[in-house]
Amino acid sequence: MSYTKFSLAEKTALITGASSGIGRGLALGLAEAGANIIIAARRMEKLQSLLEELAEYSIKAIAVSMDVSDKNSVISAFDKAELELALPDIVVNNAGIAAPKHFLEIDEATRDHVMDTNFNGVWNVAQTAAQRLVAANKPGSIINIASVLAIGAQRGQSIYSASKAAVAHLTRNLALDLMQHNIRVNAIAPGWFKTEMNEAFFETEQGKAYIKTMPARRLGNIEELVGPVVMLASDVSSFINGAVLPVDGAIHVGN
Repeated sequence: MSYTKFSLAEKTALITGASSGIGRGLALGLAEAGANIIIAARRMEKLQSLLEELAEYSIKAIAVSMDVSDKNSVISAFDKAELELALPDIVVNNAGIAAPKHFLEIDEATRDHVMDTNFNGVWNVAQTAAQRLVAANKPGSIINIASVLAIGAQRGQSIYSASKAAVAHLTRNLALDLMQHNIRVNAIAPGWFKTEMNEAFFETEQGKAYIKTMPARRLGNIEELVGPVVMLASDVSSFINGAVLPVDGAIHVGN
């Protein structure tokens, strides 16, 4: 096998939730691997600095406004991406939110907001991408960002865990439905990485104590997610389909 198969040259990747954290890191990593990049988020102003960083690579990059929970917004973003760059053949479903709260305290609005973003958002983006790839008779790779909490459980994370478990199971089903169209669907299940969503907690004494209970005794670095995502996006993983890959420093082993 030639390791040039890891290259993403001549491919186009769309990354949702790219304005910060994991999405931002993955956009830079996929660009370094040679892919043209479409970065998507609700906060367009936060995408501008990322575009400046992407300009340092020998690739094309654009930003599109997208609210993954709104199907019309997703369709408009894909329309703009195709018009200005290309139909993405790599899609990274990264947009997500958390609502750490005890089950007894979660109201319906919070429950629905988390599910609309974390599950319906993945559905909307994956379906729009797949429909267009099938119509264009193009192969593709869809990579959903699930969570270690899709595999295990944790107090105070009932709605987040449920939404990510739904993403993991959707991944397996989409792999079966889309295989005949040469579209692979896999997921990454990250453990704890310091991001905008959780950094305040991990800077507290409670958060620092929790880190000490992890098998690796540390948080992951976002760069450590890039390799697995590039692998799943590239031709080297042509026979990997329907997988949910933990990248968590062995946290899932104890769950």
